[in-house]
Amino acid sequence: VNIGSLTPAMPTALESFANLRKIIQANGGIRRSLRIFWLTDDLKFGDLKGVDKFGNRYYENNRYFFGKNRWVRFADKKNFNYDASQIPPEWHRWMHYITDQTPVEKPPEQKKWMMEHEENLSATPDEYVPYSTTRTKIESWTPPQNR
Repeated sequence: VNIGSLTPAMPTALESFANLRKIIQANGGIRRSLRIFWLTDDLKFGDLKGVDKFGNRYYENNRYFFGKNRWVRFADKKNFNYDASQIPPEWHRWMHYITDQTPVEKPPEQKKWMMEHEENLSATPDEYVPYSTTRTKIESWTPPQNR
């Protein structure tokens, strides 16, 4: 009995090494791959599908599982300060499988009522915080000054 025909196809050590080599090349070398892995905890290789106006790069590799085969590499200037609100709506549609066409292949129709995309700045120093006109419930105590 040929056992190899009964078991599912497992990648050999050479195939795994070849994939590792592809990943390192696709991510710009060993140092850049280590930096990307440090920032995102993930290393992948795939086809570049496009770049948005913020510098985010979008990739796809259909060899990965559905739901993990499309990903974004945020602009380098963001480092650890990235979140999903930095993805514009036209790319959000493609990332979430609402459409299979990227905005590069089929640009979205721009309506006059549409606003320009802005990221959500909640809980950041750049967030707008209005001045409160209500009196605080607890007031701080200042010790008397001896002169």
